[in-house]
Amino acid sequence: MTAILKNFIGGEWVDGSGVTKNINPSNTNDLVGEYAKADKAQTEKAIAAAKAAFPAWAQSTPQVRYDALNKISTEILARKEELGRLLAREEGKTLPEGIGEVARAGQIFAFFAGEALRLIGEKGASVRPGLDVELTREPVGVIGMITPWNFPIAIPAWKIAPALCYGNTVVFKPAELVPGSGHALAEIITRSGIPAGVFNLVVGSGSVVGQTLLDHPDVAAISFTGSVQTGRKIAQACVLSNPMKKFQLEMGGKNPLVVLDDADLKTAVEVAVNGAYFSTGQRCTASSRLIVTEGIHDRFVAAVAERLKGLSVDDALKAGVHIGPVVDQSQLDQDLRYIKIGQDEGAKLAFGGELLKRENPGHYLAPALFTEANNNMRIAREEIFGPVAAVIRAKNYEEALAISNDTEFGLASGICTTSLKYASHYKRNSESGMVMVNLPTAGVDYHVPFGGRKGSSYGAREQGSYAREFYTTVKTAYTFPG
Repeated sequence: MTAILKNFIGGEWVDGSGVTKNINPSNTNDLVGEYAKADKAQTEKAIAAAKAAFPAWAQSTPQVRYDALNKISTEILARKEELGRLLAREEGKTLPEGIGEVARAGQIFAFFAGEALRLIGEKGASVRPGLDVELTREPVGVIGMITPWNFPIAIPAWKIAPALCYGNTVVFKPAELVPGSGHALAEIITRSGIPAGVFNLVVGSGSVVGQTLLDHPDVAAISFTGSVQTGRKIAQACVLSNPMKKFQLEMGGKNPLVVLDDADLKTAVEVAVNGAYFSTGQRCTASSRLIVTEGIHDRFVAAVAERLKGLSVDDALKAGVHIGPVVDQSQLDQDLRYIKIGQDEGAKLAFGGELLKRENPGHYLAPALFTEANNNMRIAREEIFGPVAAVIRAKNYEEALAISNDTEFGLASGICTTSLKYASHYKRNSESGMVMVNLPTAGVDYHVPFGGRKGSSYGAREQGSYAREFYTTVKTAYTFPG
């Protein structure tokens, strides 16, 4: 009988009020594990534990925080193959992608271990004679973290690591669909030497655990990654709460990749296929709009279709697989619904889009490529979050740029060109938070800011040294020496 894995509250592993079953999307007969579900009372207990632990942790030395974060990083990196297998098994991204994500989580903790030693302030002269002015950063308090299912260890890492680095305490709610990676990360954190209550894990639904975090007055801030609809509800709740909560939102994307006539065709195809379809297209940075100028359009479409034919879609743990399954039946149904919408709107399904059968029952979908799409179609405006991309024809660079920016989102964008002129102009004029030239829109470094504009993001950037903007508050202090 499978042991039910517990929540971690106030330094102890505790039973829940229900059970979440973790199912392998590559083989729906495979139960990855069972996880205790927290209820409102347990979530409140976790918040109370975090509040009680905050004063001492906020005053802890940089060395103490460095040692804890460095220890977490070391264990994650030492176990990256094991944890990567768990991640691939529960989420469905391929094993190399899973191992890569775990490695990134370890690198994030290592980066913020260093940041714990680099938090500095400023001292200057006042405009008034005889006064000193000091600017210092202090931790915010108890941080509620709500993370998505598509990056079940990297996104928790880039929220938890800076929170602990800057002296905050944490109540962490991983995605209920894939709790295994979050639970494994929590186990590692509990062995780092941090005091009881500094870190707490509560697995459960957004309507119970998430809502309790939003409603509770002792939660000072919420960091959320997920859908636009949920993000807007969180923003409203944080503004209306008493006291108001600080909040940080990473939401959707409908990211464009512009391919110009002068692009290297092989590079453009690899960039497009990687950005649109790897990780089963289940990335907020995926390039689901391929905006291609007329001179290269037909050659590009033919080459992408040929490349897709050579991709293996199968069990995420098998060697040589390029694309794993869709994460669950609900997401698969959404992907299929959008494929039908695209056809009904008049776009041409040039490749894929059909269900696939493999050795074991799973949520397998052939990557779908639409052509003859335009930017007014729903498949070009709404985030599908699956292996579906639409090619939009453009007359020239100017029209391609206009189409690229004609979206409510602004997370990532890309351009394939050999022209320094167009590359430079696009970087300056693309209305997105991250711009790639001759690179996939999905795939960023861990030591620089991550985030977007418009409907994609709200609040301070995540990752890198910019993370301090959310996880600290600035204090200005005046001294009259007398």
